Parts: sequence; C-alpha cells; structure tokens
Amino acid sequence: MTKINEFAWENLPRPILALAPMAGVTDSPFRQICREAGADVVYSEMISVTGLFHRSPKTSRLFKFTPREHPLIIQVFGAIPEHFAYAAKYLTEQVRPAGIDINFGCPVRDVINTGAGCYLMKNPALAKEVLSAVRENTSLPVSIKTRTQVGEMTVLDLLEAIKTIPLQALMVHGRSFSQKFSGAINIEMIKEAKKMFKGIVLANGNMNTPEQVGEVLSQTGCDGVGLARGILGKPYLFTQVKELLATGQYTKPLFSAVVQTILKQAQLMQKEKGDHGIIEMRKHLGWYVHDFPGAKNLRNQLYRCLTYKEMTEILLENSRRFG
Repeated sequence: MTKINEFAWENLPRPILALAPMAGVTDSPFRQICREAGADVVYSEMISVTGLFHRSPKTSRLFKFTPREHPLIIQVFGAIPEHFAYAAKYLTEQVRPAGIDINFGCPVRDVINTGAGCYLMKNPALAKEVLSAVRENTSLPVSIKTRTQVGEMTVLDLLEAIKTIPLQALMVHGRSFSQKFSGAINIEMIKEAKKMFKGIVLANGNMNTPEQVGEVLSQTGCDGVGLARGILGKPYLFTQVKELLATGQYTKPLFSAVVQTILKQAQLMQKEKGDHGIIEMRKHLGWYVHDFPGAKNLRNQLYRCLTYKEMTEILLENSRRFG
C-alpha cells in the first residue's frame, strides 16, 4: 500500500487507471470498492473550499477516508484564493491525502454562478491566484481537472497562462462546457494537452468499455485515464481494462459476483452512514443491475428497500436465477 508521504504521480504504473471525481458518487465506500477492483488512484467528491473555510459539518464529512483508499486525491472547488489557501493548509496538516486537485471543469450552473468550476477556467488571472494560493500552502502534489474548452478559452490557452506554476498532474475532460456530459470527446485537444503539459496527463470522458479505454490511450498518448460515468455500476471495468491490455481479452462477471460487490458496498455504506446509507445506495443499485435480465422489475424492487436485509434477500433470490 502506498503511504501518503511516499506518493508521487510519476511512480504510479502505466497506464494509470483513476476513479475520477463525481459529486454524490465517489464517497469513501465506492472508492474502497474501486480500489479493490483495480483503480490505481481515486478522487474524492468535489469539496467546497468555502465550506471548509467556514467549517461546515457537511463539508467536513466529505473528506473522511480509510487507509484502504490510498492513494486518495481530494478535489476542491471554489473561487476565492484565500479560501483555497486555508483549505490547502488544512488538508495538508489535518487530513493528509495523497494530493490536492482543483476543479476547473464542473459545468453545473450552481457551481459556475459562484465563479468556480468552468467559470474559473475562463479567468486565467484568477486561476493563477488560486493555484498560487494552493501551491504556497501545501507540500502535497497539486493537480487540476479541466474541460477542453470553455467559451473561447481552451485547455491549451489555460496551460499557457499557468505554465509558471508547478503542477504534477492534469485530467482533461474531453468535452467542452457546452457539451456538458454528452457527445464525442475531443481526442486531438487531449493529445495536444499531453504534448504541452510536463506532468502526468489523464484523459477523461466517454469511456464505457475496456475497448474504448484502450482506444483513448492509444489515440491520445496519455499516461492514463480517469473513469467516471462509465464506471457507474461497473467497478469491475478497472479489472477488465487491465485484463484487456495484458492479454487482449477480458471476462464479464456473473450476476452472483456483481451481487457480492453490491452487498460489500452496501455494508460499507451502512457502516459509514447508518440506515440512510442504504437509501443512498439505491442509485448504485440501479446502475449495477442495468444490464441484467429483468432489470426494470429488479430495480423497482430494490428502489423500495429500506434495510440491508431487504436488499440482500432480493439480490440473493435473483442471484439463484441468473447465476
């Protein structure tokens, strides 16, 4: 297991397979599941530096993690350099993740209306202030996650504007701000960003199968990928990608194996969040069973579950049917 103070992006195996940050999804239980499935590094949900600055209890809960999740990169967002400075210092001294990532790519309206996410990418002067504030208050590796383009500003323009600030890694979501979360990714833009950036570059977006991951790696020359929506209900995608790259083929898990993963995650959810963890688990249940026979009826049953016991009974009954 990688110790926090020993982590360095350049020491990770290639290609690097990362669990990309997703609000409301990449919590501690899911990160643990993905690490077990083969993720080389995992990202937290987005954490507000302003919430951290004001010591919001809700914000504080988001950066709880276990040693099994190392290396964990905590992703932060915001628009006020002073808040970033406080967050960097606090995370470094009190939380001690493997690294800190700054979100420049979230397209959600509530985020950009505060000057954060994609809006920050459009403002290179403020972006430099934010990055400088973080760099001056941490000894941890610092990375950023961007879009290919926001308005007239491309990721290449941003990299040129911030080139004097040392960063260890870059994750590029291959879609523009206007595309949000659908449509083809811009392979050429990612490829150019890889050539321009001196550190580790991860491609992100529109990778739902092992074959697609292999194609993006081959076409962009990136050091790895960040898997996001393609991993929902399929943490085993990490395993499949590694199998494909090593042997040219991969296996699809049986329903019974998926059930065991579901139950393990549900146990972790309940342990961390109590009975409400089972309620939160419902969205994952829909993703997990999406491709299996009778998925619609099964989802309807699972969405009504209130307890771990109910969930287990339904899943084990269907496991006996599907194998």
